[in-house]
Amino acid sequence: MPIVDSESLHRSIREKWKKVWTKRSLIGLVLGQFVSLLITSTGFSSSELARRGVNAPTSQSFLNYLLLAIFYGAYVIYRKRPLQINWYYYLILSIVDVEANFIVVKSYQYTSLTSVMLLDCWAIPCVILLTWLFLKTKYGYRKFTGVAICVAGIVMVVFSDVHASDRSEGGPNPVKGDILVIAGATLYAVSNVGEEFIVKEGDRIELMAMLGIFGAVVSAIQISILERNELKDINWTAGAVLPFLGFALALFLFYSTVPIILKICGATLLNLSLLTSDMWAVFIRIFAYHQKVDWMYFIAFAAVAVGIVTYSGGKNKDAENAQVAEASDERDKIKDEEAGADYMTQGFTAAVEGQSSENAKQQPSITISPN
Repeated sequence: MPIVDSESLHRSIREKWKKVWTKRSLIGLVLGQFVSLLITSTGFSSSELARRGVNAPTSQSFLNYLLLAIFYGAYVIYRKRPLQINWYYYLILSIVDVEANFIVVKSYQYTSLTSVMLLDCWAIPCVILLTWLFLKTKYGYRKFTGVAICVAGIVMVVFSDVHASDRSEGGPNPVKGDILVIAGATLYAVSNVGEEFIVKEGDRIELMAMLGIFGAVVSAIQISILERNELKDINWTAGAVLPFLGFALALFLFYSTVPIILKICGATLLNLSLLTSDMWAVFIRIFAYHQKVDWMYFIAFAAVAVGIVTYSGGKNKDAENAQVAEASDERDKIKDEEAGADYMTQGFTAAVEGQSSENAKQQPSITISPN
């Protein structure tokens, strides 16, 4: 039996581990779960506000946009740089983002939690399609496998809700609610892909500042039209103010972290990571509220976790191809510059030699005759 060198074996394992798990992938996984927990906290804050009779989704988002405008806008003003992206792109992105938040919260009034959870599944293919069309992102079999496993996990959650008879309270108008969910998912996908494009082409700080400024303006206009009466009827006690502020703070941290994930891993991994927010909500229900949940939730959580790991694991072939292409272009550029320099040198030498020959021809000859 051949003797296996333990040091060589350990070295081989470390090399394979580094190939599968890069620093970028691990950072993306950790940040993805951080924003997933933030989304979970916003969901519980919203449910607490709804339980207290507060129904002002745009007002909740307005405070978040105001924080973004103050915090990042002050820094943008301080550094005094011109905008890298035209302002109307930020305006369009802000309108899409505000309406996506509004529509998704509104859909809870018409359909069940089971249908709203399908939002996550619908946003993923939308993001994949949009990034493929507009950002020219290429996806390998490993990526599609990870997406399929994640979606399968969420489908198990849906079946778990059906098994628990959650669908018996489907809402007053499930069809209208489902349409709102699909519309909100599409807008979320457009917003995420737009942010990914701006982050990679422009500046993250500028994105947050302009999104906050225009988002606050759009939200204020919408509040003045749709939510004036709701704000007047709210009893602003500590029980209503604290969840309101908690929602705004969690959403502010979420918006501040999302551009980093978009730049590192892209919009698809972001949406896959957000799938676990429903799972974290289950754990909070178990340990904080001591509620019982169906056993399928745990299998679904494991499936989503495996799917995210599968998607994010391994080196990004597109990044490697881009680096190779850039290196090749740089080498070609250097060769072209060297060839141009050689050509200029040869031309200059030929010109000098030609000029010397011409001068020799034109120079009068002196003949010395013997006396």
